[in-house]
Amino acid sequence: MPAERVDTLVIGGGQAGLTMSHRLKQRGIDHLVLERHRIAERWRSERWDGLMFQFPNWSVRLPEFAFPHSDPDGFSAVASIVKFIEDYAAFVAPPIRCGVAVTGLRQGDGGGFIADTSDGCIAAQNVVVATGPYQRPLRPDLLRDHPGLFQVHASDYKNPAQLPDGAVLVIGAGASGAQIAEELRRAGRRVFLSVGRHSRLPRRYRGRDLFRWLADIGIDKTPVELRGPARLLPVISGADGGHTIDFRRFAADGITLLGRVTAARDGVIAIAPDLGENFANGDAAYATFLGVVDDYVRTRGLDCPDDPAARAQLPDPPCLTEPLRRLDISAEGIGAVIWATGYGLDLGWIEIPVLDANGDPRHRHGISEIPGLYFLGLQWLSKMKSSFLSGVGDDAADLADHIAGRL
Repeated sequence: MPAERVDTLVIGGGQAGLTMSHRLKQRGIDHLVLERHRIAERWRSERWDGLMFQFPNWSVRLPEFAFPHSDPDGFSAVASIVKFIEDYAAFVAPPIRCGVAVTGLRQGDGGGFIADTSDGCIAAQNVVVATGPYQRPLRPDLLRDHPGLFQVHASDYKNPAQLPDGAVLVIGAGASGAQIAEELRRAGRRVFLSVGRHSRLPRRYRGRDLFRWLADIGIDKTPVELRGPARLLPVISGADGGHTIDFRRFAADGITLLGRVTAARDGVIAIAPDLGENFANGDAAYATFLGVVDDYVRTRGLDCPDDPAARAQLPDPPCLTEPLRRLDISAEGIGAVIWATGYGLDLGWIEIPVLDANGDPRHRHGISEIPGLYFLGLQWLSKMKSSFLSGVGDDAADLADHIAGRL
């Protein structure tokens, strides 16, 4: 028999779990939040030292709680974001227990749910899984036969001094891979960067930040039903005051660009002949966005000056016109590989038939097909900004209303 019962159990003590607690408290719903480590643990332990948040300061907020800053258009370091989430936790004052891991979740015999935890069993009528989208680092096993090579996932990378001497291969050119590659180049390292299919957007255009345009045009409120087939997050950076990621500029600055890594054998990496196609896709996304903004400015009659520099393009570098098809690790003096290959969900502990064949939860706007089981904080949960700090509160409010209706 469970030693404890609660109306609603929230699993996860990051921004999603804290926001859920805030919304439940506003509605007077009894609940408990469980966090396996510390509040905002992934912000603390799975980010590198020099990371700058990709969202401008003005856009960072949680329900009824603004982010303190002196520069609205600036970008903040990880420590500031952690402090903000800690302060929000103090503001919400959630009923939270840290250091308690949920190891299993099953349906109770008489209805509701039973959570098996490192501190005993807890019964709940409702459960909100708020463990976030960045749960399981994805790291291909391509270089398993090269034991002398230092390899690390971006979640465990800290700074250039962590790496052994020599060149560095960064595999993956999303927001993390791009910013890490730039950091390594500034540190004087020779850098190879594997660039896969990507979506590239301007940091600023016609005098406004990317996220100002997303908010003004309403793109960040695009419902998941209108998302389309694309699943790529835009490659953006908050480093050096925030700037547009331009891989041609990377090459001009000395970074060697590669296509997608496909295989490795005896210390030689095989590279797909797709770098040109990947560039074309990124350029197309970039140009499309500029066109959307231009149309919005024109139809609204806004006083936003033209920005011809945003459309200027550097010449294609040799690594694009004559791409490498193989990379010899020893011959190139590569001493380290950083896998910036993203994350997957890790929900295998949910012993309820609510996951699809890929391990993703089946839900509609966070409401699963199992009555009383909810998900929060996932990318595109209900709309584009669902996983943004500024967007999770809307989804949490909707889920809290649904829970209140059940109770």
